[in-house]
Amino acid sequence: MKKKWCYILLIPGLSIILFFLVLPIINSILPTFVVRDKIGLLQYSSFLKDEYFMQIFYRTIKISLLASLFCMIFGVPVAYFISRSSQKLRGLLIACTVFPMLTNSVVRAFAWMNILGKNGLINKLLMSLNLIKEPYKLLYTESAILIGTVYLFLPLMIVSLVGVMENIDNDLLEAAESLGANKVKAFFKVVFPLSIPGLIVGTVLVFTGSLTAYTTPQLLGGNSNMVLSTLIYQKTISLGDWSGAAVVATVMIITTLLVIETINKLASKLNERGV
Repeated sequence: MKKKWCYILLIPGLSIILFFLVLPIINSILPTFVVRDKIGLLQYSSFLKDEYFMQIFYRTIKISLLASLFCMIFGVPVAYFISRSSQKLRGLLIACTVFPMLTNSVVRAFAWMNILGKNGLINKLLMSLNLIKEPYKLLYTESAILIGTVYLFLPLMIVSLVGVMENIDNDLLEAAESLGANKVKAFFKVVFPLSIPGLIVGTVLVFTGSLTAYTTPQLLGGNSNMVLSTLIYQKTISLGDWSGAAVVATVMIITTLLVIETINKLASKLNERGV
């Protein structure tokens, strides 16, 4: 009887999820399978055969994967340092890490525009040092999108890792060092394997955020470096092609699910090997 009441209590929450999340997605996706009153995958095959759309797709995947990789590289040592700090300092460092997320993404993108522009901070510094004669084109490139994306989502990776690393007992590191392992080897043999759950969460958050981000790619990449999110905006607002935008959105959803599944399988293999 108690179990039946538990299921009944789930009904309001499930109804809200179904009505506000599931049904809108289904309502957007279903029309993409119907072309001229015929059910099929014509719109998806047209998307996959179009070189322009595939170039945008590959660019989006490349930026998302690279952003995830760089967030791992930068996030792991920072998170480890924060997790091993004193409790007061740890709270301060976490606050500093999360603070940029309190600023609107448009403001952060404009800040990078001032840094990467032709008259920006980097070009002015290089020219003042006589290292270059003409300003480099740093803005409106894939690299600019990547820099802005890493800056945007790095706090998510750090926070995800800190939550796991701070629960790793120092006695494990001391035991590894007493058995002859130096600090670097102890980190990769003890801390890193135990941090994989946080790494998975952080990677998924960074990848999905990078894949769906709109403001940063639009402002830092411009129209010449379009990604899937800006393509959806163009199809809906500029062209009024809602069906085509739904196709792109569906491709993004499927890609995200495939990447998440791949990350989980890779992580499980790492755990099996005890890396």
